[in-house]
Amino acid sequence: MSLLFELPETPTVPVLGESARYGVRRIFCVGRNYAAHARELGNAVDREAPIWFTKAPAALCPSGATILYPPGTQDCHYEMELVVALGGEGFQVAADEAMDLVYGYACGLDMTRRDLQNAAKAKGYPWDTGKDFENGAVIGPITRAAAFGPSGERRITLAKNGEIKQDAPLSEMIWSLPELIADLSRLYHLAPGDLIYTGTPAGVGPVAPGDRLEGRVEGLEPVVLTIDAA
Repeated sequence: MSLLFELPETPTVPVLGESARYGVRRIFCVGRNYAAHARELGNAVDREAPIWFTKAPAALCPSGATILYPPGTQDCHYEMELVVALGGEGFQVAADEAMDLVYGYACGLDMTRRDLQNAAKAKGYPWDTGKDFENGAVIGPITRAAAFGPSGERRITLAKNGEIKQDAPLSEMIWSLPELIADLSRLYHLAPGDLIYTGTPAGVGPVAPGDRLEGRVEGLEPVVLTIDAA
C-alpha cells in the first residue's frame, strides 16, 4: 500500500540503560488530581471520577529542547507531572492488578494555553485547544519501573529560572496510580506505547520568552525546557 503523503515517524522517548526507544501510541492526561492545584484554579475537589483529556503524539517534545512561545496564547502555563509509560495490555483491569501494565516512569510537563482553556471551560467547550498543541507534552527519559520502585512519598518539584514553584509529595494525588490506570482501562483498551500524565500539584504559573523550566521527581531523570528568548 502506498500513501499519498509521507507522514512523520512514530515519536519515541529514550529509556535509561536501553538502546531501544519507547514508541508513543497515545497520550492520556488527568486533570485536578492534586487537591491544592484544583483549589488554586477555583475548581471543586471530589473523588467522583478522574477527569481525562488527551494530547496527540504530535504534541510530544523531548527534554532539553528550546521551543518558541506557543502560538495563539498570551498565558501559557507549566504543569509538572509524573508520567506513567505502559508496557502491557489491559481492559477493565482491577486496581490491584493495574501496576502490572506499567513499563516505567518519566518526568513530564503538561504545557497549557491557560487563556484558551479558561475560555473553553466558561462556555462548556472541550479543552482541546488549551491542552493539545505542538510541544505541549514535554517528557524526559523513561526509567524502568523496577529501577524506580514504589512512588511513595517521593517529591515532585518544578523550578522556573532556578526558583522552586511547585513542590509536593506524590502521595498527595487524589487518585493513586493503580486507581488511575484501572479507571482509564474502563474507557480504553490500554496497550504498550500509552503514556499517562498523572496530574500536577499546586504552584502552576505562566512562562515567558527566556524562561528555563526544570522539573524533577525523586528517582527519575529531570525534564528540562527552555522558551526561546527571540
